[in-house]
Order: sequence, then C-alpha cells, then structure tokens
Amino acid sequence: MVGNQLVREIVIGALNEDIGKGDLTTESIFNRHHNSRGQIVGKEKGVIAGLQVAKMAFGLVYPGVKLIGKFNDGDRIDDPPQVLGELEGPTLGLLQGERVALNFLARLSGIATVTRMYVDKVKDFPVRVTDTRKTTPGLRLLEKYAVTVGGGVNHRFGLYDTPMIKDNHIRAAGSIKKAVEKVRQRVPFTVKIEVETSNLAEVEEALAEKVDIIMLDNMSLEDMKEAVKLIDGQALVEASGGINLSNVRSVAATGVDYISVGALTHEVKSLNISLDL
Repeated sequence: MVGNQLVREIVIGALNEDIGKGDLTTESIFNRHHNSRGQIVGKEKGVIAGLQVAKMAFGLVYPGVKLIGKFNDGDRIDDPPQVLGELEGPTLGLLQGERVALNFLARLSGIATVTRMYVDKVKDFPVRVTDTRKTTPGLRLLEKYAVTVGGGVNHRFGLYDTPMIKDNHIRAAGSIKKAVEKVRQRVPFTVKIEVETSNLAEVEEALAEKVDIIMLDNMSLEDMKEAVKLIDGQALVEASGGINLSNVRSVAATGVDYISVGALTHEVKSLNISLDL
C-alpha cells in the first residue's frame, strides 16, 4: 500500500498544501545542519494505522529524517501515553513534516480504532464489517486501508469496480428487472451485480433476477430476518443504513453476510497523537 504511486501523490499534495513556498518559522530559526530527535506519542487508547504513511511524509520533506517505529499498523495502544516511533534527523525535516504526518496518522488510526470496535462487537457472528464510499475526497485509498487494519473489509472502491443498482437507478429505470437487464448487457459475466432493496417485495424481485448480492437498506430487524430466510443462500446479503455500535450485534444476529457502515470513515474522531522533540 505505502509503495503505491497514488499514496505518494496524496502525501506530496498534502505537503505542498501545508508548506507551500516555504516554512517561514522553521526556516528562519534552523539551517539544514541542525539536527533533533523526537518521539511520536499516542495519547489515547486505539488502534494504530498509517505509520508508513507518516514515514513517507517525513522522508519526502527531508530524506535525512529517520522514523523508527515501535508499533506496527494494527497494534493497539492500551495504556497511553505510548511511544509509537522515534525520529531523528534535520530539524527542518522533522518540523516541516510534523503536521502532515500526524494528520494522516491520527486520521487513519481513528478509522482503524472505530472499525475494530465494530468488528469486536460482532466477532462471534459469521459476518464481516465493511466500509462504504463515504470517504474523504482524495483519501479513499488510505481510509479504506485503515478499515482493513481495524479488521474490516473493503466494499467497492468506486463506481468502476462493482455494479451496484441503487434506489435512484431503479426509479429511473422503472424496475429492478429493467435495471439488472441493462447492466447485464454491459458488464462481463465475471462481474458480480449488487441490488439495493428496501422491502421484501424488492428482495423477491432481485432474487428473480438472480443477482449476486442483495443489500437490505434501512430495513427493520424483523424484515431483515425474513429477507435472509427468503434469500436462503441464493445471494450474499448485505445490511446497510442506520447501523451503529448500539445495534450492530442485533443486525448481525439476523444472519446477514456483510454489514456496511458509513460511519467507519465519515463520522470518525482522529486519535490524539503528537510529536515531541
């Protein structure tokens, strides 16, 4: 993931946004020969994600900066404060890369932490927690990576990799049947098709079209249970809409295969992480 060219471009963009034409403060005080040491400190409980992205940020600012990780992505901070990594190198590089590196690390760790909470809630059920496309524009690759670090699985990355026929598609096309027929005419037979349903009648219509995945969108727990019985293994079942830490176990108990949670990426509090020289 970290070697991906897109990740590098994301980090470069963030550095350009922050440093711009130059760091008026740091460059006024220090020259390139001034060196410092520091520690990245996790100040609250959570799951770490993004250490390699932080390392990339420092390295792109100043290749002489070294980040020696004490934690790995996926490790938990159980007894804060904890030193996540040690830094050494030119002070210019440490201070100019600080905010961008910590922004990525804190944000991705927040996502991994929330994801692990959901995964732990349903760990005794044969269900997987998955993300959605409700991600920060430009950061989807990194945020979906953080979901996997937290133990979740990725849904589609974009409109290009899986056909998902949603309510607006169905209304505009006239029916689930018409929408599915149109998609099947266009995509290869090797591609799975998912249909969003909001009631049992739509579930029956999706079943009749032999789609691969049926999403149960904002259904009651009772309707979810009935839908799972109705589908009876003929398609994978995904629950979505209005799912939170309070009700995710009840949703898992209905027998669905996947639970998609937009809150994994769009309602996340960054973990409290700092750099101390």
